[in-house]
Order: sequence, then structure tokens, then C-alpha cells
Amino acid sequence: MSRGDELKELASDLSRAVETARSVGLPTTVYLLSMALVEVREAARAADEEDDDGAA
Repeated sequence: MSRGDELKELASDLSRAVETARSVGLPTTVYLLSMALVEVREAARAADEEDDDGAA
């Protein structure tokens, strides 16, 4: 599994955690998980761009 794939899987896990935290009423946790999700998505995008550059 590539780094990009691992990051996408982590983003999916974080997204589910955000929804769970939202459903049980944990706004601070939702905020923190959302910030982590943004960072992971950016890292996944960067990893995909690195993979694309390496394939050329």
C-alpha cells in the first residue's frame, strides 16, 4: 500500500470519527478531528502529486 493510499484510508477513518463525535455532541473533538482531516487530505494530495511526478 502506498503512502497516498494509507493517507486516504486515514482520512476516511477520521471522517467517520468526525461524524461519530458530531452525533454524540462533542464539538471540541469535532473541531480537532476536522483540523486533522484537513491536514491528512493535504498530505494525501501531495503524496499523489509526488507519485504522478515519479511516474512521468
